[in-house]
Amino acid sequence: MSNINEFKKEDWPESLSEMADPPKKLYYLGKKPDLNSVFLTVVGSRKYSNYGKEVCQKLISGLKGYDITIVSGLALGIDAIAHKSALENNLKTIAIPGSGLDEKIIYPRSNFRLAQNILEKDGTLLSEFESGQEAAPWTFPQRNRIMAGLSKATLIIEATKKSGTLITARLALEYNKEVCAVPTSIFSFYGIGSNKLLHQGATPISSSNDLLEVLGFNKEEDSQQQLEIQFDNCSKDEKLILENLKEPINRNELIQNLQMPVSEVNILLSSMEIKGLIKEEFGKIRIKT
Repeated sequence: MSNINEFKKEDWPESLSEMADPPKKLYYLGKKPDLNSVFLTVVGSRKYSNYGKEVCQKLISGLKGYDITIVSGLALGIDAIAHKSALENNLKTIAIPGSGLDEKIIYPRSNFRLAQNILEKDGTLLSEFESGQEAAPWTFPQRNRIMAGLSKATLIIEATKKSGTLITARLALEYNKEVCAVPTSIFSFYGIGSNKLLHQGATPISSSNDLLEVLGFNKEEDSQQQLEIQFDNCSKDEKLILENLKEPINRNELIQNLQMPVSEVNILLSSMEIKGLIKEEFGKIRIKT
């Protein structure tokens, strides 16, 4: 792991300096946080449902291509899923553990490899604690305020009735930050806390577009840029298909235009739909925007 550096106070984002209880010092491992990026804190239960995992992955994957940094606490559960999803979608991520940053101290130990992956992919580990400070019951609520204060908005994926996640949500409200929550079933034990937040006025999130709106991105203005990013990452054959989808057309017409083997086209179309590049509905295939 790389050397621990001090994050000089003059380089902090204004959001941290304006907190009523700002940290006295900040240390980081890896790449220095990019203050031009938009920070989104994503937190949730350590014990999560399959629904919570899928929602977290889906929402973060929809942010791909935007200058958004995913902030979370390196904890087991939704936090770890958020970090991994960010890495998988080439988004920046900052992990704020409830401990110092010494490699023998970083908590939880089961996520030490994840911490290494974050650093290997130009991410950041951030902490106000001295390097040798071990995790303790008091360190987690203290680090939660940094997660809440650092970001433009905090997204709650799942939270039980007495979840520590609710502390982060409360702190975000105190700092006048946007608090968002994903609706869950009224029968779900994992969603009692997040549903309560919605009842109290949190912004409901049901798609990545909802998040982009909260974070200040204009989806209509950015749609062309996103298409260009998707296009650049495509294979030669995928690009050929997209060029033939300037308007929605049916599958047979597309195959005829491409002059490629039917089986090969069908495999490509299935792969592109899984990637979220295209969508087939009402008998026609179109580019998914």
